[in-house]
Amino acid sequence: MRPALHAYLEWPARQNPTRAATVAVIEALAGAAIELARTIAAGSLASVGGESGAINPDGDRQKALDVVADRLMRDALRTAPVAAVVSEEVELPETLDADAPLCVAIDPLDGSANLENNISVGTIFSIRPKTRDAISTFFEPGTAQCAAGCFIYGPQTVLVLALDQCVDCFTLDQRTGEFVLTGRDLQVPPDTAEFAINASNRRHWSGAVRGYIDQCLAGVNGERGQDYNMRWIGSLVAEAYRILMRGGVFLYPADARQGYREGRLRLLYEAHPIALIMEWAGGAASDGRSRILELSARTPHQRVPLIMGSTRAVRDVDAVHLTVEPLFESSDAPLFARRGLFR
Repeated sequence: MRPALHAYLEWPARQNPTRAATVAVIEALAGAAIELARTIAAGSLASVGGESGAINPDGDRQKALDVVADRLMRDALRTAPVAAVVSEEVELPETLDADAPLCVAIDPLDGSANLENNISVGTIFSIRPKTRDAISTFFEPGTAQCAAGCFIYGPQTVLVLALDQCVDCFTLDQRTGEFVLTGRDLQVPPDTAEFAINASNRRHWSGAVRGYIDQCLAGVNGERGQDYNMRWIGSLVAEAYRILMRGGVFLYPADARQGYREGRLRLLYEAHPIALIMEWAGGAASDGRSRILELSARTPHQRVPLIMGSTRAVRDVDAVHLTVEPLFESSDAPLFARRGLFR
């Protein structure tokens, strides 16, 4: 019999206060995710899937469901031992209980622009032990995370949980209203010949990104010596889940467009937690030159490029970036180059 999430987490939580607090946060978020999944599945997109009319702190247009998801998740965190929370939908970190041991960064509804297309969306979260004060905790590198995960609202509602150096998968049982364990110790398949990137932006890419993708497109006649499939969903949680199940590599690079020069994904509540999941599942995540988990945020909504997937594929992309020069002399942003791979 597959254990439910609560039973799976309960025994180890008794042995360690920090672990007990972490479990309380996960269970609070799981409760909110079940309610959000029901709201999405109800299909009333006319009321919750349309535009809210507002802009979030990072300049993205909010869907009405973004606001609903943010309220559900932050209300849930107020019931857990959380000192402060950073949410995509709120400009500044919110202090909850200054004496609590943990801090949480969260994207309440990742990929909400895909709702009208009936594509999987999700919630991404990062859990950190509080350091000297709650707010400064968020500016520690990603290695400071003690747990991370994402809920995926698709054909099934799934929790991918990185905890105790292991990545497990739980699926919502609609009959009982509980998450049950459906996958233990997930590992990214190491040799899948697939890549995911928005190819329509090719003209804006650095020479390094173009060089790597051109190698893949050359197939058996090229330097990599094998044919590749291309995948692109455009929903980070769905892309991450596919890589956990199938392998391959996902690239969301910085590029030359205005607003994309430092990447588009947020470091604290998208790249950091997804990178933790990837690494603990035997994969890797980088910005093209540096390991994502070694990066520290300078602002709550800092953006970053992201390459994630099998360790070999991510290292191959990184290696290409080491062969090219920066596009802008004054920029230290990765994934830029003014000369191609072959000079």
